Amino acid sequence: MIDRLMRIAVFAAPLLIAQPLFAKETPAQAPAASEAPAAAPAAPAAKAPSPGQSAARERQKTCGAQWRGLTDTQKAAQGPKWPQFWSSCNKRLKGGDKA
Repeated sequence: MIDRLMRIAVFAAPLLIAQPLFAKETPAQAPAASEAPAAAPAAPAAKAPSPGQSAARERQKTCGAQWRGLTDTQKAAQGPKWPQFWSSCNKRLKGGDKA
């Protein structure tokens, strides 16, 4: 037990010492209003999804709506679990399955 406490103390000490180095800037340390703040770099714009990704998302939404519309007996006939239904629905919507 004492050995465990000693290990915790040994590993925690550097964290406690380094804490002020990583602390956020306090209002007293903030730059004065007369100093012009440096322009913050703009956040990178979100990358637009590719046409294939957009089509896959639309197929997933369509299949999800169909899955939610099925009754329990219909779900059992289609395949009792979502992954099996999604696979067949995705193939059907892509045109790979003529059934």
